Amino acid sequence: MFKFNGTVLMPSVLTLIGIPGLESVQCWIGIPFCAMYIVALFGNFLLLVIIKSEQSLHEPMYLFLAMLGVTDIALSTCILPKMLGIFWFHVPDIYFDVCLLQMWLIHTFQSTESGILLAMALDRYVAICHPLRHATIFTHQLLTQIGVGVTLRAAFLVAPCLILIKCRVKHYQTPVVSHSYCEHMAIVKLAAEDVGINKIYGLFVAFSILGLDVIFITLSYIRIFITVFTLPQKEARFKAFNTCIAHICAFLEFYLLAFFSFFTHRFGFHIPPYIHILLSNLYLLVPPMLNPVVYGVKTKHIRDRVSKIFYSKDAS
Repeated sequence: MFKFNGTVLMPSVLTLIGIPGLESVQCWIGIPFCAMYIVALFGNFLLLVIIKSEQSLHEPMYLFLAMLGVTDIALSTCILPKMLGIFWFHVPDIYFDVCLLQMWLIHTFQSTESGILLAMALDRYVAICHPLRHATIFTHQLLTQIGVGVTLRAAFLVAPCLILIKCRVKHYQTPVVSHSYCEHMAIVKLAAEDVGINKIYGLFVAFSILGLDVIFITLSYIRIFITVFTLPQKEARFKAFNTCIAHICAFLEFYLLAFFSFFTHRFGFHIPPYIHILLSNLYLLVPPMLNPVVYGVKTKHIRDRVSKIFYSKDAS
């Protein structure tokens, strides 16, 4: 590591301190985080097994749910092992390039999850507002194209964040990152030179992916609610609305935490740093943990299949 005029020249290793201000209790904070990770892994793997093994669940809504489960497993796995290494085993160091890779993976999976939630909203919109065209529109080929499309959109839009850091930022104030994982703004703030372009591009990615997805999801549900409330029969209204409840819950838990974390990190100057970091951690851990629970409780086909699995085990 080379120093120049009091700054660090391209550090090869960064140090993640975890949750600033709560270092003395990080070992205890790691326990609920680890529990959330285990629940997320178990719930999402169980969901994937059920969807794969049950032929009747090979429909767009459940295949999108399987994509969401894979993304949730990957997202939580990107951060938890290293985070627990910091909290429990005092291993805070991470190679600079590995840190950039982790940053790219985290933001790519976040953006992919947002795209899948948008696809699920559009699926519900077509199923409720244009039911006769649903089977012809949402073919397996289209589902594959959507899955590949939202992943490539995320990967290519996030990639310049790495390139801008790697190629433009040469001098750093310190190699110590006040975070528990490699987050874009946390690394950019270490720079000892102008990073205006980095910040502007980060905002562009956030609003072009999360912002636009939220707008289109909201418009889809406005149309869905208008259609549902015009149905003549109360039972039909309830059935149509019930198919959307799980997705609405997933949508709210993801985006409320996302935007609260995003705005407090950039504009909440009077909020203690540990609040920023805890919100960022919860934003990445809560949706992967809750999504399989919400869909398992609210979706009858999945609930029945789960009951059948555990009931048959108890019976044997």
